[in-house]
Amino acid sequence: MGRFCIFSRKTQLAQGIVEKMINHMLEGELAQRNAKRRLERERGRREAVADMSEDLSEGEKGDTVGDLSAHGDSVRGRLPRINSVDAMEAWVNQQKGKKLYIILISLHGLLRGDNMELGRDSDTGGQVKYVVELARALASMPGVYRVDLLTRQVSAPDVDWSYGEPTEMLNIRNEDFLDEMGESSGAYIVRIPFGPKDKYIPKELLWPHIPEFVDGALNHIIRMSKSLGEQIGGGKPVWPVAIHGHYADAGDSAALLSGALNVPMLFTGHSLGRDKLEQLLKQGRLSRDEINSTYKIMRRIEAEELSLDVSEIVITSTRQEIEEQWRLYDGFDPILERKLRARIRRNVSCYGRFMPRMAIIPPGMEFHHIVPQDGDMDGEIEGNEDHPSSHPSIWIEIMRFFTNSHKPMILALARPDPKKNITTLVKAFGECRPLRELANLTLIMGNRDGIDEMSSTSASVLLSVLKLIDKYDLYGQVAYPKHHKQSDVPDIYRLAAKTKGVFINPAFIEPFGLTLIEAAAHGLPMVATKNGGPVDIHRVLDNGLLVDPHDQQSIADALLKLVAEKHLWAKCRQNGLKNIHHFSWPEHCKAYLSKIAGCKPRHPQWQKSDDGADTSDTDSPGDSLRDIQDLSLNLRFSLDGEKTGGSVNDSSLGSEGNAADKKSKIENAVLAWSKGVVKDTRKAIDHNSSSGKFPSLRRRKQIFVVAVDFDTFASLAEATRKIFEAVEKERVEGSIGFILSTSLAISEICSFLALGGFSPSDFDAFICNSGSDLYYSTPNPEDGPFVIDFYYHSHIEYRWGGEGLRKTLFRWSSSVIDKKAEDAERIVSSAEQLSTDYCYAFTVKKPGSVPPVKELQKVLRIQALRCHAIYCQNGTRINVIPVLASRSQALRYLYVRWGVELASMVVFVGECGDTDYEGLLGGLHKSVILKGVCSSASSQFHANRSYPLSDIMPLESPNVVQAAEESSAIRSSLEQLGCLKS
Repeated sequence: MGRFCIFSRKTQLAQGIVEKMINHMLEGELAQRNAKRRLERERGRREAVADMSEDLSEGEKGDTVGDLSAHGDSVRGRLPRINSVDAMEAWVNQQKGKKLYIILISLHGLLRGDNMELGRDSDTGGQVKYVVELARALASMPGVYRVDLLTRQVSAPDVDWSYGEPTEMLNIRNEDFLDEMGESSGAYIVRIPFGPKDKYIPKELLWPHIPEFVDGALNHIIRMSKSLGEQIGGGKPVWPVAIHGHYADAGDSAALLSGALNVPMLFTGHSLGRDKLEQLLKQGRLSRDEINSTYKIMRRIEAEELSLDVSEIVITSTRQEIEEQWRLYDGFDPILERKLRARIRRNVSCYGRFMPRMAIIPPGMEFHHIVPQDGDMDGEIEGNEDHPSSHPSIWIEIMRFFTNSHKPMILALARPDPKKNITTLVKAFGECRPLRELANLTLIMGNRDGIDEMSSTSASVLLSVLKLIDKYDLYGQVAYPKHHKQSDVPDIYRLAAKTKGVFINPAFIEPFGLTLIEAAAHGLPMVATKNGGPVDIHRVLDNGLLVDPHDQQSIADALLKLVAEKHLWAKCRQNGLKNIHHFSWPEHCKAYLSKIAGCKPRHPQWQKSDDGADTSDTDSPGDSLRDIQDLSLNLRFSLDGEKTGGSVNDSSLGSEGNAADKKSKIENAVLAWSKGVVKDTRKAIDHNSSSGKFPSLRRRKQIFVVAVDFDTFASLAEATRKIFEAVEKERVEGSIGFILSTSLAISEICSFLALGGFSPSDFDAFICNSGSDLYYSTPNPEDGPFVIDFYYHSHIEYRWGGEGLRKTLFRWSSSVIDKKAEDAERIVSSAEQLSTDYCYAFTVKKPGSVPPVKELQKVLRIQALRCHAIYCQNGTRINVIPVLASRSQALRYLYVRWGVELASMVVFVGECGDTDYEGLLGGLHKSVILKGVCSSASSQFHANRSYPLSDIMPLESPNVVQAAEESSAIRSSLEQLGCLKS
């Protein structure tokens, strides 16, 4: 036995040494990553500042962040709050007459207006309650007509039927500021179907289905905007004033919707992926690959980076979120943001650089109905001993755990998630005998039926808690009820206050701290983590103590201090009740709406003809002429068939020259076309006729999009012919139209058409330069082959870096060299003849020697340049385009602009393609993957991504099929999709 004990001690010692070595290695790796990130950030900042150096002011030259006003809208030591009734009334009067439409998005979890199942799973937590209450609160504010909270429709057997209802109207609880109600006014939960039908899935599995949500949400918003236009807009659509994404998945969705509709985007992270990754790596339990496969963390981080690219405003609740979390991202640098803000104030150019505004708006809460009750628990219980049923049922459920229910209650409300740090709290309680003698501990850890039915992560945390209770023999001192309703939560707070208890939030990091505000409103002092929202809440409320969540002894000492020192407890309670008004929903919404008012209004700019939504096959001459009059303002004919006004070196209609001559050419072209329309109206309509609507895709029953990414014209022509042959009958009839979607420039498309024996009229539209330019084929050959849609440019130009971006790209391209070659030759060079105003093209000599696309994207984001870098044509071309542009977004534009239904589109792609390939597969449209096409060389560029394509492509979707590159196989696949009759 002695030998066994010695062996056991040696084993434990060895294990301890190994753990220390592993921790030391992890700390070293973390330090190396942070050092590399710091160097990249400093180099990017130096280059950005150098570009702007000629007119720097003294206020821009410092390298330290001063007060928070440099990168947030709060000022240190105070909150931007209304402190008088008069000030609120003045603001309310300013809002009168406005009719704002606001979109909120929160995708994961289960959302409904009442009886929220908070804690049911890791996705249904505080964020769910926050977004529902925010929607309610905004809809009750003056000037706000309608708020839509978009989420996922879940019609699954294991969840309540209410989550499958398409629409749910939310009751407005505070009508103090409510304007007169209208037909569609108020707050609504709108549930969009996307993802696997009849299945409730965790947020980590939603990523491949986000494009489907975006398309469904786009349908809803357009319908609602038109409906609101008829009610309150004088017949003109009422577009959303802002689209606000909550959490990374909704941020990704909001960015795409913002681009499709050209409206401002707001973003709230709630919790951030880079911070979570750092925390998980520090713990050392999972490798980076395991973390990514479990949490899809790199896909989440990319969504947060895109949200920074597109957002006008990022709303945070705390300074800590900005200073310690957002600064981990490539797309946000508080020092560079300070410099850019100074330049904006001085009306000096930022050289194409943009940074979202960080707005600190602490969370709001409805607490006017809460009446904190003083009283003695002993007296209340003793007075009701003969009538125990007079107690709230949750009181009875909790108190049955305790041997002495009269002791002060330490209360924690948190789902069983490792980051909530519940096990450290139980250890602190179990190892502090004085605390155990003075108080009880209540753990409200969501709802559960059986441990085996919980997720593995939640079950692991709960089992650890139960083992600790047994280890420290805490029976009779710790309550952990299995069930509670959302309506029970106020009673739980009230019970803790009656016992002169304390509320604790021991989470490693707490983004908001809503439960702290709720607890304070009920008269409970707090002990909370010093990381995140509690810091700012404590600064305002001054109602408790902050602790290091990793320090078990610190947690125990703080709890013991508040429980034992009655005067301190009373002071903290009183401070909380006195200052709680700072966190009301009306004040939160006032700050929120003020930030939105500061955004430059953006919305679709074109003026559609009266029949814009009509898709009938014929029109009267008057309808067609109205279309022409509209198009003459925003579409330009390409008279030479190659370069148009989109070219950097353009010498056509958009270049310097004789303005009268240009005007005359356009007028003559439009006049000739209009004569042709009138002349041919009486003829039978076929797909080559110029009679129906322009562009001709408006009268097609289906649109087939050829988006196969070959690197040779011959291969692309062969695939196109096979697709044409598969639907030759329908093509001749004119029921099917075609779009060519490619990385090619319009001049290259001309060469492709000539080589393949195609006519421009074989296609209704051309999405070229990776989605940065959009052309239509003209009705009459004598008018020229193409017409460019300039409204599309106005739609995508948001945050386009222009000359500042081009200068940075030239500098980057000159730095990319083949180090193995003797003369270190440059392998990336500018392709001026292929570049346009909204696409900077570069040719690549040795694709295998070019840094991955993610590295170029990082370089650009670090310098606050917002764009998409796309590796094309097997890596021999790089196109850099606006952040709101892409081939998939161009399809959404055609829906918004011309009413071309996304569900009527079929997109043909290869097995791989350009690095924007994945965006072409998701959504409401159908997809046909041509087997064996583009399956080899291109794949290496996707392998260099920070996340696998499986995280973003719905490969098991019924809308995606595969077919051989043969006309018969292609037709069979279209029949399988239901696009053609057998």
